[in-house]
Amino acid sequence: MWRTAVRFRALSKGRAIFGGTPSQQTFSHGTTGTFDMNASDTTMHVNEVRKKLREIVGISLYWRDHIKAMEERKLLHNLLPKQQADLTPRRIKDSYIEVLLPLGTQPQLRERYLSSNNVVRFGRILEDLDSLGVLVCYTHTKIESVKMSPYTIVTALVDKIDLRKRDISPECDIHFNGYVSWVGKTSMEVKMHMYQLQDAVRHHILEATFVMVARDPESKGPAFINPLVLETPEEEELFKQGELNKGRRIALTTASLLKMAPTAEERNAIHDMFLNTLDSRTVTFESQVLRPDSKWMEDTILKSLHICHPEKRNIFNRIFGGYLMRKAYELAWATAYQFCGSRAFLAAVDDIVFQSPVEIGSLLFLSSQVCYTEKNYIQVRVHSEVSLPYTKEHKTTNIFHFTFYAKENVPLVIPKTYGESMLFLDSRRHFRSVIEDTKDEWENSYPASP
Repeated sequence: MWRTAVRFRALSKGRAIFGGTPSQQTFSHGTTGTFDMNASDTTMHVNEVRKKLREIVGISLYWRDHIKAMEERKLLHNLLPKQQADLTPRRIKDSYIEVLLPLGTQPQLRERYLSSNNVVRFGRILEDLDSLGVLVCYTHTKIESVKMSPYTIVTALVDKIDLRKRDISPECDIHFNGYVSWVGKTSMEVKMHMYQLQDAVRHHILEATFVMVARDPESKGPAFINPLVLETPEEEELFKQGELNKGRRIALTTASLLKMAPTAEERNAIHDMFLNTLDSRTVTFESQVLRPDSKWMEDTILKSLHICHPEKRNIFNRIFGGYLMRKAYELAWATAYQFCGSRAFLAAVDDIVFQSPVEIGSLLFLSSQVCYTEKNYIQVRVHSEVSLPYTKEHKTTNIFHFTFYAKENVPLVIPKTYGESMLFLDSRRHFRSVIEDTKDEWENSYPASP
Protein backbone atom coordinates (compact mmCIF):
# COMPACT_ATOMS: atom_id res chain seq x y z
CA MET A 1 0.00 0.00 0.00
CA TRP A 2 2.89 2.36 0.71
CA ARG A 3 4.21 1.68 -2.81
CA THR A 4 0.77 2.58 -4.15
CA ALA A 5 0.97 5.92 -2.36
CA VAL A 6 4.39 6.56 -3.85
CA ARG A 7 3.07 5.80 -7.34
CA PHE A 8 0.27 8.35 -6.83
CA ARG A 9 2.96 10.85 -5.90
CA ALA A 10 5.00 10.10 -9.01
CA LEU A 11 1.97 10.65 -11.26
CA SER A 12 1.29 14.17 -10.01
CA LYS A 13 4.50 16.09 -10.68
CA GLY A 14 3.12 18.30 -13.47
CA ARG A 15 2.58 21.91 -12.44
CA ALA A 16 0.52 24.74 -13.83
CA ILE A 17 1.99 28.15 -13.09
CA PHE A 18 -0.51 30.88 -13.76
CA GLY A 19 0.17 34.28 -15.15
CA GLY A 20 -1.96 37.42 -15.07
CA THR A 21 -5.15 35.39 -15.53
CA PRO A 22 -5.73 31.65 -15.56
CA SER A 23 -6.21 31.76 -19.34
CA GLN A 24 -2.59 32.92 -19.72
CA GLN A 25 -1.02 29.96 -17.97
CA THR A 26 2.03 27.96 -18.96
CA PHE A 27 1.84 24.28 -18.12
CA SER A 28 5.09 22.40 -17.72
CA HIS A 29 7.26 20.35 -15.43
CA GLY A 30 8.99 22.95 -13.36
CA THR A 31 9.00 25.97 -15.68
CA THR A 32 7.72 29.23 -14.34
CA GLY A 33 5.29 30.52 -16.96
CA THR A 34 4.12 34.09 -17.45
CA PHE A 35 3.32 36.58 -14.72
CA ASP A 36 2.74 40.30 -15.04
CA MET A 37 4.56 41.93 -12.16
CA ASN A 38 2.59 45.15 -12.68
CA ALA A 39 -0.45 44.98 -10.42
CA SER A 40 -3.63 44.73 -12.45
CA ASP A 41 -6.87 46.55 -11.72
CA THR A 42 -8.08 43.48 -9.83
CA THR A 43 -5.05 43.23 -7.53
CA MET A 44 -5.96 43.45 -3.85
CA HIS A 45 -3.78 44.86 -1.10
CA VAL A 46 -2.87 42.21 1.48
CA ASN A 47 -4.60 44.17 4.25
CA GLU A 48 -7.85 44.04 2.27
CA VAL A 49 -8.01 40.24 2.27
CA ARG A 50 -9.17 39.76 5.86
CA LYS A 51 -11.34 42.88 5.65
CA LYS A 52 -13.09 41.35 2.65
CA LEU A 53 -13.51 38.06 4.52
CA ARG A 54 -15.15 39.83 7.45
CA GLU A 55 -17.62 41.47 5.05
CA ILE A 56 -18.45 38.16 3.36
CA VAL A 57 -19.02 36.33 6.64
CA GLY A 58 -20.55 39.26 8.51
CA ILE A 59 -18.37 38.75 11.55
CA SER A 60 -18.30 41.18 14.47
CA LEU A 61 -15.34 43.47 14.93
CA TYR A 62 -15.46 43.10 18.70
CA TRP A 63 -15.19 39.91 20.72
CA ARG A 64 -18.05 40.92 23.01
CA ASP A 65 -20.45 40.67 20.03
CA HIS A 66 -19.24 37.33 18.68
CA ILE A 67 -22.07 35.16 20.07
CA LYS A 68 -24.75 37.38 18.54
CA ALA A 69 -22.94 37.48 15.20
CA MET A 70 -22.60 33.69 15.03
CA GLU A 71 -26.27 33.22 15.90
CA GLU A 72 -27.22 35.58 13.07
CA ARG A 73 -25.12 33.54 10.67
CA LYS A 74 -27.17 30.44 11.43
CA LEU A 75 -30.17 32.17 9.84
CA LEU A 76 -28.38 31.88 6.49
CA HIS A 77 -28.73 28.11 6.61
CA ASN A 78 -31.76 28.11 4.30
CA LEU A 79 -29.74 29.69 1.49
CA LEU A 80 -27.57 26.59 1.13
CA PRO A 81 -28.37 24.29 -1.82
CA LYS A 82 -29.95 20.88 -1.27
CA GLN A 83 -27.79 19.31 -3.99
CA GLN A 84 -24.79 20.28 -6.09
CA ALA A 85 -26.85 20.19 -9.30
CA ASP A 86 -28.75 23.26 -8.07
CA LEU A 87 -25.62 25.39 -8.24
CA THR A 88 -24.23 27.33 -11.20
CA PRO A 89 -20.93 25.87 -12.47
CA ARG A 90 -17.95 28.19 -12.14
CA ARG A 91 -14.78 28.62 -14.19
CA ILE A 92 -11.29 28.54 -12.74
CA LYS A 93 -10.76 32.19 -13.65
CA ASP A 94 -13.93 33.15 -11.74
CA SER A 95 -12.11 32.49 -8.47
CA TYR A 96 -8.75 33.96 -9.54
CA ILE A 97 -7.38 36.59 -7.14
CA GLU A 98 -4.15 38.58 -7.13
CA VAL A 99 -2.82 40.06 -3.89
CA LEU A 100 -0.03 42.56 -3.39
CA LEU A 101 2.22 42.68 -0.34
CA PRO A 102 4.04 45.99 -0.99
CA LEU A 103 7.13 45.59 1.19
CA GLY A 104 9.18 47.58 -1.31
CA THR A 105 6.80 50.44 -2.07
CA GLN A 106 5.32 50.64 1.45
CA PRO A 107 8.30 50.08 3.76
CA GLN A 108 6.18 50.74 6.86
CA LEU A 109 4.86 47.19 6.42
CA ARG A 110 8.31 45.61 6.68
CA GLU A 111 8.61 45.58 10.45
CA ARG A 112 5.80 43.05 10.78
CA TYR A 113 7.42 40.73 8.23
CA LEU A 114 11.10 41.22 9.07
CA SER A 115 13.22 38.54 10.78
CA SER A 116 16.48 39.00 12.66
CA ASN A 117 18.29 37.68 9.58
CA ASN A 118 16.92 40.58 7.51
CA VAL A 119 14.69 38.31 5.43
CA VAL A 120 10.92 37.90 5.33
CA ARG A 121 9.45 35.78 8.13
CA PHE A 122 7.93 32.74 6.48
CA GLY A 123 5.46 32.35 9.33
CA ARG A 124 3.81 35.61 8.23
CA ILE A 125 3.60 34.28 4.67
CA LEU A 126 1.76 31.21 5.99
CA GLU A 127 -0.82 33.50 7.57
CA ASP A 128 -1.31 35.38 4.29
CA LEU A 129 -1.63 32.15 2.29
CA ASP A 130 -4.29 30.81 4.63
CA SER A 131 -6.39 33.98 4.38
CA LEU A 132 -6.00 34.11 0.59
CA GLY A 133 -7.03 30.46 0.22
CA VAL A 134 -10.26 31.02 2.15
CA LEU A 135 -11.09 34.16 0.14
CA VAL A 136 -10.51 32.31 -3.14
CA CYS A 137 -13.05 29.68 -2.05
CA TYR A 138 -15.62 32.29 -1.01
CA THR A 139 -15.18 33.87 -4.44
CA HIS A 140 -15.86 30.50 -6.10
CA THR A 141 -19.00 29.90 -4.00
CA LYS A 142 -20.35 33.44 -4.13
CA ILE A 143 -24.13 33.79 -4.20
CA GLU A 144 -24.87 36.94 -6.19
CA SER A 145 -28.25 37.60 -4.60
CA VAL A 146 -26.90 38.02 -1.04
CA LYS A 147 -24.09 40.03 0.46
CA MET A 148 -23.21 37.59 3.26
CA SER A 149 -22.20 34.06 2.37
CA PRO A 150 -24.13 31.23 4.04
CA TYR A 151 -21.06 28.99 3.87
CA THR A 152 -18.54 28.33 6.59
CA ILE A 153 -15.31 27.63 4.70
CA VAL A 154 -12.27 26.44 6.62
CA THR A 155 -8.84 25.03 5.85
CA ALA A 156 -8.87 21.24 6.09
CA LEU A 157 -5.38 20.47 4.86
CA VAL A 158 -2.18 22.06 3.62
CA ASP A 159 -1.27 19.43 1.06
CA LYS A 160 2.13 20.84 0.20
CA ILE A 161 4.16 24.04 -0.03
CA ASP A 162 7.26 23.95 -2.23
CA LEU A 163 9.86 26.66 -1.64
CA ARG A 164 11.83 27.69 -4.74
CA LYS A 165 14.05 30.35 -3.18
CA ARG A 166 16.16 30.23 -0.04
CA ASP A 167 15.53 33.78 1.20
CA ILE A 168 12.70 36.25 0.59
CA SER A 169 13.81 39.88 0.40
CA PRO A 170 11.98 42.34 2.69
CA GLU A 171 12.78 45.24 0.35
CA CYS A 172 10.81 44.14 -2.72
CA ASP A 173 7.08 43.85 -3.33
CA ILE A 174 5.57 40.37 -3.14
CA HIS A 175 2.77 39.18 -5.42
CA PHE A 176 0.40 36.30 -4.64
CA ASN A 177 -2.18 34.70 -6.85
CA GLY A 178 -4.67 31.95 -6.11
CA TYR A 179 -7.50 30.05 -7.76
CA VAL A 180 -9.68 26.97 -7.26
CA SER A 181 -8.08 24.17 -9.30
CA TRP A 182 -10.22 21.19 -8.27
CA VAL A 183 -13.70 20.76 -6.80
CA GLY A 184 -15.45 17.80 -5.19
CA LYS A 185 -18.94 17.91 -3.75
CA THR A 186 -18.08 19.81 -0.55
CA SER A 187 -14.33 20.42 -0.79
CA MET A 188 -12.01 22.47 -2.99
CA GLU A 189 -8.32 22.42 -3.83
CA VAL A 190 -6.71 25.86 -4.05
CA LYS A 191 -3.43 26.55 -5.86
CA MET A 192 -1.45 29.59 -4.79
CA HIS A 193 1.80 31.07 -6.08
CA MET A 194 4.10 33.74 -4.75
CA TYR A 195 6.45 35.88 -6.84
CA GLN A 196 8.96 38.65 -6.22
CA LEU A 197 10.78 40.96 -8.60
CA GLN A 198 14.36 41.44 -7.41
CA ASP A 199 17.22 43.01 -9.37
CA ALA A 200 15.03 43.00 -12.50
CA VAL A 201 14.62 39.21 -12.20
CA ARG A 202 11.22 37.65 -11.50
CA HIS A 203 11.57 34.94 -8.86
CA HIS A 204 8.93 32.26 -8.36
CA ILE A 205 9.15 31.92 -4.57
CA LEU A 206 6.68 29.17 -3.79
CA GLU A 207 3.78 27.04 -4.93
CA ALA A 208 1.18 25.98 -2.38
CA THR A 209 -1.74 23.56 -2.46
CA PHE A 210 -4.47 23.90 0.18
CA VAL A 211 -7.66 21.88 0.60
CA MET A 212 -10.71 23.74 1.89
CA VAL A 213 -14.08 22.40 3.02
CA ALA A 214 -17.51 24.06 3.06
CA ARG A 215 -19.75 23.65 6.10
CA ASP A 216 -23.30 24.46 7.09
CA PRO A 217 -23.14 27.31 9.68
CA GLU A 218 -25.95 25.73 11.71
CA SER A 219 -25.45 21.94 11.56
CA LYS A 220 -21.67 22.11 10.97
CA GLY A 221 -22.16 19.37 8.39
CA PRO A 222 -20.83 19.46 4.81
CA ALA A 223 -22.37 21.90 2.32
CA PHE A 224 -22.51 21.48 -1.46
CA ILE A 225 -20.39 23.84 -3.55
CA ASN A 226 -20.38 24.98 -7.17
CA PRO A 227 -18.97 22.48 -9.68
CA LEU A 228 -16.06 23.50 -11.89
CA VAL A 229 -16.17 24.10 -15.64
CA LEU A 230 -12.90 23.28 -17.44
CA GLU A 231 -12.25 25.41 -20.54
CA THR A 232 -8.75 24.45 -21.69
CA PRO A 233 -6.52 21.36 -21.81
CA GLU A 234 -4.35 23.01 -19.15
CA GLU A 235 -7.31 23.35 -16.82
CA GLU A 236 -8.25 19.73 -17.46
CA GLU A 237 -4.71 18.75 -16.49
CA LEU A 238 -4.99 20.83 -13.32
CA PHE A 239 -8.23 19.10 -12.40
CA LYS A 240 -6.67 15.71 -13.13
CA GLN A 241 -3.81 16.60 -10.82
CA GLY A 242 -6.35 17.42 -8.12
CA GLU A 243 -7.90 13.98 -8.55
CA LEU A 244 -4.44 12.40 -8.28
CA ASN A 245 -3.73 14.41 -5.16
CA LYS A 246 -6.97 13.15 -3.62
CA GLY A 247 -6.08 9.56 -4.51
CA ARG A 248 -2.59 9.96 -3.12
CA ARG A 249 -3.93 11.28 0.18
CA ILE A 250 -6.32 8.33 0.46
CA ALA A 251 -3.50 5.88 -0.29
CA LEU A 252 -1.21 7.51 2.28
CA THR A 253 -3.94 7.40 4.91
CA THR A 254 -4.60 3.74 4.20
CA ALA A 255 -0.87 2.93 4.44
CA SER A 256 -0.41 4.94 7.66
CA LEU A 257 1.77 3.33 10.31
CA LEU A 258 -1.13 3.85 12.69
CA LYS A 259 -3.07 1.30 10.61
CA MET A 260 -0.50 -0.95 8.96
CA ALA A 261 2.86 -2.45 9.94
CA PRO A 262 6.04 -1.10 8.35
CA THR A 263 7.20 -2.66 5.10
CA ALA A 264 9.94 -5.32 5.10
CA GLU A 265 12.49 -2.73 3.95
CA GLU A 266 11.46 -0.35 6.74
CA ARG A 267 11.66 -3.09 9.37
CA ASN A 268 15.14 -4.02 8.20
CA ALA A 269 16.25 -0.38 8.29
CA ILE A 270 15.08 0.02 11.90
CA HIS A 271 16.69 -3.28 12.93
CA ASP A 272 20.02 -2.35 11.33
CA MET A 273 19.94 1.01 13.07
CA PHE A 274 19.25 -0.71 16.38
CA LEU A 275 22.14 -3.14 15.91
CA ASN A 276 24.49 -0.27 15.11
CA THR A 277 23.77 1.29 18.50
CA LEU A 278 24.47 -1.82 20.58
CA ASP A 279 27.55 -1.75 22.79
CA SER A 280 29.95 -4.29 21.28
CA ARG A 281 31.58 -4.80 24.70
CA THR A 282 28.41 -6.37 26.12
CA VAL A 283 26.23 -9.23 24.96
CA THR A 284 22.85 -7.62 25.63
CA PHE A 285 20.09 -5.81 23.80
CA GLU A 286 19.71 -3.26 26.59
CA SER A 287 23.05 -1.46 26.31
CA GLN A 288 22.90 1.16 23.56
CA VAL A 289 25.70 3.55 22.65
CA LEU A 290 25.33 6.70 20.58
CA ARG A 291 27.66 6.61 17.59
CA PRO A 292 29.72 9.63 16.42
CA ASP A 293 27.86 12.18 14.27
CA SER A 294 24.47 11.15 15.62
CA LYS A 295 21.93 12.27 18.24
CA TRP A 296 19.17 10.53 20.14
CA MET A 297 15.75 11.54 18.87
CA GLU A 298 14.53 12.12 22.41
CA ASP A 299 17.15 14.87 22.87
CA THR A 300 15.84 16.99 19.97
CA ILE A 301 12.49 18.00 21.49
CA LEU A 302 11.46 21.63 21.96
CA LYS A 303 8.10 22.64 23.46
CA SER A 304 6.03 25.80 23.80
CA LEU A 305 2.75 26.87 25.40
CA HIS A 306 0.41 29.58 24.16
CA ILE A 307 -2.76 31.02 25.69
CA CYS A 308 -5.38 31.46 22.97
CA HIS A 309 -6.64 35.03 23.25
CA PRO A 310 -9.44 36.60 21.14
CA GLU A 311 -6.82 38.75 19.39
CA LYS A 312 -5.81 35.70 17.29
CA ARG A 313 -9.34 34.63 16.35
CA ASN A 314 -10.44 33.95 12.80
CA ILE A 315 -13.64 35.07 11.11
CA PHE A 316 -15.49 32.23 12.87
CA ASN A 317 -14.23 33.14 16.35
CA ARG A 318 -11.80 30.29 16.66
CA ILE A 319 -8.02 30.57 16.58
CA PHE A 320 -6.81 31.55 13.12
CA GLY A 321 -5.28 28.58 11.28
CA GLY A 322 -2.54 30.77 9.83
CA TYR A 323 -1.49 31.74 13.35
CA LEU A 324 -1.26 28.07 14.32
CA MET A 325 0.91 27.39 11.28
CA ARG A 326 3.15 30.34 12.07
CA LYS A 327 3.74 29.29 15.67
CA ALA A 328 4.38 25.68 14.63
CA TYR A 329 6.80 26.76 11.90
CA GLU A 330 8.75 29.06 14.19
CA LEU A 331 9.11 26.30 16.79
CA ALA A 332 10.17 23.84 14.06
CA TRP A 333 12.74 26.31 12.75
CA ALA A 334 14.18 26.78 16.24
CA THR A 335 14.32 22.99 16.63
CA ALA A 336 16.25 22.59 13.38
CA TYR A 337 18.53 25.51 14.28
CA GLN A 338 19.35 24.02 17.66
CA PHE A 339 19.87 20.58 16.15
CA CYS A 340 22.37 21.55 13.44
CA GLY A 341 23.97 24.50 15.24
CA SER A 342 23.47 26.91 12.35
CA ARG A 343 20.69 28.60 10.45
CA ALA A 344 18.40 26.15 8.66
CA PHE A 345 16.44 26.97 5.50
CA LEU A 346 12.91 25.79 4.81
CA ALA A 347 12.62 23.52 1.78
CA ALA A 348 9.02 22.26 2.01
CA VAL A 349 5.87 22.07 4.11
CA ASP A 350 3.85 18.89 3.85
CA ASP A 351 0.55 17.41 4.95
CA ILE A 352 -0.70 19.79 7.65
CA VAL A 353 -4.04 18.33 8.71
CA PHE A 354 -6.46 20.47 10.75
CA GLN A 355 -8.09 17.75 12.84
CA SER A 356 -9.95 19.95 15.30
CA PRO A 357 -10.56 23.69 15.77
CA VAL A 358 -8.83 25.57 18.57
CA GLU A 359 -11.27 27.43 20.79
CA ILE A 360 -10.66 30.84 22.33
CA GLY A 361 -9.43 30.38 25.91
CA SER A 362 -7.66 27.10 25.19
CA LEU A 363 -4.12 26.31 26.22
CA LEU A 364 -2.17 25.42 23.09
CA PHE A 365 0.72 22.98 23.55
CA LEU A 366 3.26 22.58 20.73
CA SER A 367 5.93 19.87 20.74
CA SER A 368 8.58 19.86 18.03
CA GLN A 369 11.05 17.07 17.30
CA VAL A 370 13.65 16.12 14.70
CA CYS A 371 12.44 12.74 13.48
CA TYR A 372 14.57 12.09 10.39
CA THR A 373 17.76 13.41 8.81
CA GLU A 374 19.55 12.70 5.54
CA LYS A 375 22.74 14.46 4.45
CA ASN A 376 21.86 18.17 4.71
CA TYR A 377 18.15 17.66 5.32
CA ILE A 378 16.26 17.84 8.62
CA GLN A 379 12.69 16.58 8.88
CA VAL A 380 10.85 18.18 11.82
CA ARG A 381 7.47 17.08 13.13
CA VAL A 382 5.35 19.37 15.31
CA HIS A 383 2.47 17.99 17.37
CA SER A 384 -0.22 20.43 18.44
CA GLU A 385 -2.76 19.78 21.16
CA VAL A 386 -5.14 21.89 23.21
CA SER A 387 -6.57 21.79 26.68
CA LEU A 388 -9.39 23.80 28.18
CA PRO A 389 -8.42 24.64 31.79
CA TYR A 390 -11.77 23.56 33.23
CA THR A 391 -11.74 20.13 31.50
CA LYS A 392 -8.02 19.31 31.66
CA GLU A 393 -8.55 17.02 28.67
CA HIS A 394 -5.95 17.16 25.90
CA LYS A 395 -6.95 16.87 22.26
CA THR A 396 -4.70 16.74 19.18
CA THR A 397 -5.52 19.53 16.74
CA ASN A 398 -2.73 19.39 14.17
CA ILE A 399 0.33 17.50 13.01
CA PHE A 400 2.84 19.60 11.06
CA HIS A 401 5.69 18.36 8.85
CA PHE A 402 8.53 20.71 7.85
CA THR A 403 11.61 19.92 5.77
CA PHE A 404 14.68 22.09 6.38
CA TYR A 405 18.00 22.32 4.61
CA ALA A 406 21.38 23.16 6.20
CA LYS A 407 24.67 24.29 4.67
CA GLU A 408 26.57 21.33 6.10
CA ASN A 409 25.77 17.68 6.66
CA VAL A 410 23.78 17.19 9.87
CA PRO A 411 23.97 14.41 12.49
CA LEU A 412 21.90 11.28 12.11
CA VAL A 413 18.91 11.15 14.42
CA ILE A 414 18.53 7.79 16.19
CA PRO A 415 15.31 6.44 17.75
CA LYS A 416 15.45 4.45 20.98
CA THR A 417 11.92 3.13 21.39
CA TYR A 418 9.44 1.47 19.04
CA GLY A 419 7.28 4.60 19.12
CA GLU A 420 10.23 6.76 18.09
CA SER A 421 11.03 4.25 15.34
CA MET A 422 7.53 4.75 13.92
CA LEU A 423 8.02 8.52 14.02
CA PHE A 424 11.33 8.00 12.20
CA LEU A 425 9.71 5.92 9.44
CA ASP A 426 6.72 8.24 9.08
CA SER A 427 9.00 11.26 8.76
CA ARG A 428 11.19 9.41 6.25
CA ARG A 429 8.09 8.76 4.16
CA HIS A 430 7.14 12.42 4.26
CA PHE A 431 10.66 13.47 3.39
CA ARG A 432 10.89 11.16 0.41
CA SER A 433 7.46 12.12 -0.90
CA VAL A 434 7.98 15.89 -0.85
CA ILE A 435 11.68 16.42 -1.47
CA GLU A 436 11.99 14.54 -4.76
CA ASP A 437 10.67 17.57 -6.67
CA THR A 438 12.97 20.11 -4.99
CA LYS A 439 16.08 18.17 -3.95
CA ASP A 440 18.21 19.02 -6.99
CA GLU A 441 17.31 22.71 -6.73
CA TRP A 442 18.30 22.93 -3.06
CA GLU A 443 21.47 20.86 -3.43
CA ASN A 444 22.57 23.17 -6.24
CA SER A 445 22.08 26.10 -3.87
CA TYR A 446 24.01 24.46 -1.06
CA PRO A 447 26.05 21.41 -2.13
CA ALA A 448 26.27 18.75 0.56
CA SER A 449 29.54 18.48 2.43
CA PRO A 450 31.68 15.48 1.48
